[in-house]
Amino acid sequence: MQILNVQIYIRRVLLGLVVLAAFLGTGGSALAARHHQHPKIPPPPPIVVAQINVSSQNLFLTVNGWPVGYWAVSTAGIGYHTPRGTFQAQRLAKVWFSKKYDNSPMPNSVFFDGGIAIHGTYHLKALGRPVSHGCVRLAPENAERLYDLVEQYGRSRTRIIVTD
Repeated sequence: MQILNVQIYIRRVLLGLVVLAAFLGTGGSALAARHHQHPKIPPPPPIVVAQINVSSQNLFLTVNGWPVGYWAVSTAGIGYHTPRGTFQAQRLAKVWFSKKYDNSPMPNSVFFDGGIAIHGTYHLKALGRPVSHGCVRLAPENAERLYDLVEQYGRSRTRIIVTD
């Protein structure tokens, strides 16, 4: 938990530096406003961040930098691939069935890379092990919690980070 506090502190310091840099870029004075020069304000930071660690098969969820969940997941098994990188939530589906894999249920899907999603699963015994076809599987109640947060704050304010 101590590492988590350090990460949150570093993020807040970096955000403060970005805001300060934007302010100083205007000369930090009212003169800039009189000449109709507006500081370039950086876009707001993401509110919902789902960090998925493929090695540990866990998802760490934060809202406004505060931890709200740390859950076991299942990512891609042998012969399949869960994409790595930073993604924005692309679309949501409360009820979805896989068109590619035998109409398998994918409740509370948050799609982030084409047909790849974070979604609920009923194969709870497999959580914590890489067994999916590429999606990130969660316990149904955790998938619902993530889905509700993305719906509440918006896809554009959601980041999904998948690392090794």
